[in-house]
Amino acid sequence: MATDYDSPRKTDDDLSEDSLQELQARRADKSTGVIDEDLDAGEVTELPGADLSNEELSLRVLPRQADEFTCARCFLVHHRSQLAEEKNGQLICRECAA
Repeated sequence: MATDYDSPRKTDDDLSEDSLQELQARRADKSTGVIDEDLDAGEVTELPGADLSNEELSLRVLPRQADEFTCARCFLVHHRSQLAEEKNGQLICRECAA
C-alpha cells in the first residue's frame, strides 16, 4: 500500500473522534482473508500444521563436489572458499570458527 507523505495527517484529537462504526469497518476491510501470493498454475498452498504424512517428496540430491567440504562442527556442505581452518584433519567453516 502506497503512502502519500504530502497528505495532511490526523492529529490526536482527530483520531479520537473516529466513530466506532468507522473503526469496525476499517478492521473488516483489512481482515478479508484474501491471500496475495504469486502462484504458478497448478501450485497448491498448504496451511501450517497441515497433515502431509501421505505426501512424497522427490528431489535430486547431488554428491559432494570436489570443490566442497563438510564442516566437522555443523555438518553442512560448504564451498572451499568458506574453509576457515583445519584442526587434526577436521575441516571447519568460517561461520563455526567465528
